[in-house]
Amino acid sequence: MRTLVIGDIHGGHKALKQVLDKVELRKDDVLVFLGDYVDGWSESAKTVSSLISLSSDYECVFLRGNHDDLCHKWLAKKEMPELWLQHGGLLTIEGYRKLDTAERENHLNFYENMKDYHIDDSNRLFVHAGFQNLHDPKMEYHQTAFYWDRTLWEMALALDNRLSEDDDKYPARLKLFKEIYIGHTPVVRIGETKPYQAANVWNVDTGAAFKGPLSVIDADSKKVWQSDPVWTLYPDENGRN
Repeated sequence: MRTLVIGDIHGGHKALKQVLDKVELRKDDVLVFLGDYVDGWSESAKTVSSLISLSSDYECVFLRGNHDDLCHKWLAKKEMPELWLQHGGLLTIEGYRKLDTAERENHLNFYENMKDYHIDDSNRLFVHAGFQNLHDPKMEYHQTAFYWDRTLWEMALALDNRLSEDDDKYPARLKLFKEIYIGHTPVVRIGETKPYQAANVWNVDTGAAFKGPLSVIDADSKKVWQSDPVWTLYPDENGRN
């Protein structure tokens, strides 16, 4: 059984299809999607429809990203903050106009059942952005930290491999889990194009919304599969540039 971790898709349905074809999925694979399925390229609604379909054939874990939360609030309550519209929301709304009522209801159900985080039997945490509680994510006071927080990644980057886990100064949050898998903050910001490890945190957002590829990593073997740079699959679009 493989645990396959999929980074932020941002409406890049063509990239999702391409990279999953490369992975050659097996029936016993567990697919953990780190969130941000929408807002970026033009196929956000199509991406969510494909994920719903995929979950009929494979064990899938769908985590909530900040963009998914914003899209859900629009679908459920018609909330449209200007910041969301400026960062992919308008294109997502346009894609949703093509869905009939039944499909929109299926999507609402999908958004409502996303998880804030997932911990597997190997004590690995999977979360879109991070968490702030030093004792346990279950005790998190600020629920939005799961899909908005950047301090976990910033801490891991600052620490990197400078301290061992036995050091008294080693961050308590990182000691809670064997490994932590996140998205949210593209590694292209630090000049990387593949999933990047800092301390025991693996960041799998390789900038699919911008100029990077969509990535999948096997959490056990650390083998990586990648799509083409997503912008090359949508040559007439701008993504989130």
